[in-house]
Amino acid sequence: MPDYYIGLISGTSMDGIDAVLASFGDDALRLHATHVHSYPHELRSLLQNAIRSPDSCGLDQVGLLDRWVGECFRDAALELVEKSNIDRDDVTAIGSHGQTLRHRPDAQRPFSLQIGDAAIIAAGTGIATVADFRRADIAAGGQGAPLVPPFHDWLFRSRDVNRVVLNIGGIANITVLPAHDAPVLGFDTGPGNTLLDAWIRERRDLSYDRHGEWAADGELITSLLDKLLADDYFDLSPPKSTGLEHFSLSWLNSFDVGDYDPGDVQATLSELTARTVADAIDTHAPATQELYVCGGGVHNQDLLHRLAGHLGKIRIANTVTAGLDPDWVEAVAFAWLAMRTMKQQSGNLPSVTGASRTVVLGAIHSP
Repeated sequence: MPDYYIGLISGTSMDGIDAVLASFGDDALRLHATHVHSYPHELRSLLQNAIRSPDSCGLDQVGLLDRWVGECFRDAALELVEKSNIDRDDVTAIGSHGQTLRHRPDAQRPFSLQIGDAAIIAAGTGIATVADFRRADIAAGGQGAPLVPPFHDWLFRSRDVNRVVLNIGGIANITVLPAHDAPVLGFDTGPGNTLLDAWIRERRDLSYDRHGEWAADGELITSLLDKLLADDYFDLSPPKSTGLEHFSLSWLNSFDVGDYDPGDVQATLSELTARTVADAIDTHAPATQELYVCGGGVHNQDLLHRLAGHLGKIRIANTVTAGLDPDWVEAVAFAWLAMRTMKQQSGNLPSVTGASRTVVLGAIHSP
């Protein structure tokens, strides 16, 4: 019987929890079940307000959110197991990324805060739960992010082709997988969907731009794009990571975007994501032959069209071509990281995060 692991994650879009049940061989995985558990509307609103206005989110509110998110993650795991027809007792562990509230790896005292009480998950499911994956890497001097490149390296690396894996969540990040034995490189390139989602929510009261249709109808504002691209983050050398603390609606509004046609702003934001990803690949992975895309942005046809226009002869496909549905890559990565933790194997890559050494990630909460 294989060892089963559950992976749970809610990304920066905060639209709910992706849950997977997977098992792993030496160089292959099997995905047994998947599930999406939506946040209650009130909880999602509270989380978004905490991100947008951190000064208004007091200790009581953080404690409430930590408990409530933990309950949702617990329920997601229980619903997943029920769908899978696999006995709960056969699941070795849950890997819970949690919900990021704050990511400050470059602060005077660096930290990254993910909530979702893992003790609630472990007690409610009866399954050992691994959480707080980022802390050990930060303690070793790293950024604590991105954490999925080691999994990308394990699953997607080829000895014959130079590959890049692009995850487009709220923030976009790339993993550079050379065909030879050079170290893996990975970092956040900048905004993925976050500004696109925030702008369409602000102007059209929609949660996201379906297939990028609104952006596709707009006209690029070159002068605005140039101002956005001048942000210092894009010129930083890796290792680097970022989040909604930086690329927020407040950041966008600082460029007086209300003076422009809203649809043209959306088109410009789509171009910003495509351009910064392409620039990152051109600069740090110029020998790339194949690009595999995963995350929610894989469904944004306008964004992928713009990306293809910048990347020339690079072959672009989604990760299903390489063996895993693009919607589940991150959740499976945290199931894989949980497996590594339970076996006391390292889970970070210093070449990615800048940590001084490899470390075992996460804290284990017994049921």
